[in-house]
Amino acid sequence: MKDIRDALMVGRTSDGRLVHRPLSPHLQVYRPQITSVLSILHRATGIALSVGTLLLVWWLAAAATGDAAYAGVSAFMRSPIGVLLLLGWTASLWYHFCAGLRHLGWDAGFGLDLPQVHRSGRAVVIAAAVLTLLTWIVGLAVM
Repeated sequence: MKDIRDALMVGRTSDGRLVHRPLSPHLQVYRPQITSVLSILHRATGIALSVGTLLLVWWLAAAATGDAAYAGVSAFMRSPIGVLLLLGWTASLWYHFCAGLRHLGWDAGFGLDLPQVHRSGRAVVIAAAVLTLLTWIVGLAVM
């Protein structure tokens, strides 16, 4: 072995054969699967919710400040960029909520078999899309 890193990249299969594997597997090694994509998406939506909450705080602070500040924030929220941000925040909220319920089920020991994991993953995506759509339909109907 030329380098100590070569020794770290040697492993054994379940039947005891030596194999050469990467030190740290990454996206170039593994194909994306529904489980990994949904896990990454759950983390990303958590970050998006944190950032989107700043928009909510801005809106609340403007409402407390006065009519002029509130009008400025309201104009931004009604702009195409503001609507896109609100849509993304709503979708993130519902996806993160549904994925959190899925994780609670797993914590309780339910749905851990691979076919159930795939079904619940598809259900989370569908539920998040439907809830986002319903939220916007109701929101626009009230306006």
